[in-house]
Amino acid sequence: MLLCVSAARAADCTLPAAPKVDWQRCYVDERDLSGHDLSGARLRETSFQRAKLAGTTLTGSDSYRARFISAEMKGARLDGGIFAEADFTKADLAGASLKQTDLRRARFFRANLRGADLTGARLTGADLLNADLSGARWTDGQRICAEGSVGQCN
Repeated sequence: MLLCVSAARAADCTLPAAPKVDWQRCYVDERDLSGHDLSGARLRETSFQRAKLAGTTLTGSDSYRARFISAEMKGARLDGGIFAEADFTKADLAGASLKQTDLRRARFFRANLRGADLTGARLTGADLLNADLSGARWTDGQRICAEGSVGQCN
């Protein structure tokens, strides 16, 4: 009897930053990926702690449970991505685009979301404790959060 077992393909964490790269469960902490295109990338449970991702494109990426703790993400594009249960603690997302992004149960403790665009984002169960939402466009695409909006859009 012949038994075929298909082992799950492991991510190659040494691959260069590119669209659709598979970095699942990789550690890319403190790397400078500013301005790179990671659209459609597989980034599940990947760690980007203190990484530089300013202006980086993460549209359509699968970043479930990824860690962006203290990451520099000014002007990044996360549109249409899956960031459910991701950790953005102390991340700088000023001016970032998070349109139609799945942010369910994501953590934004003390994150900077000033001027970010959250149009159509799903925030069910998200932790926005002490997150700065001043000037952010709220999920309805209409309301702009007032200056001093911390933890909620006023």
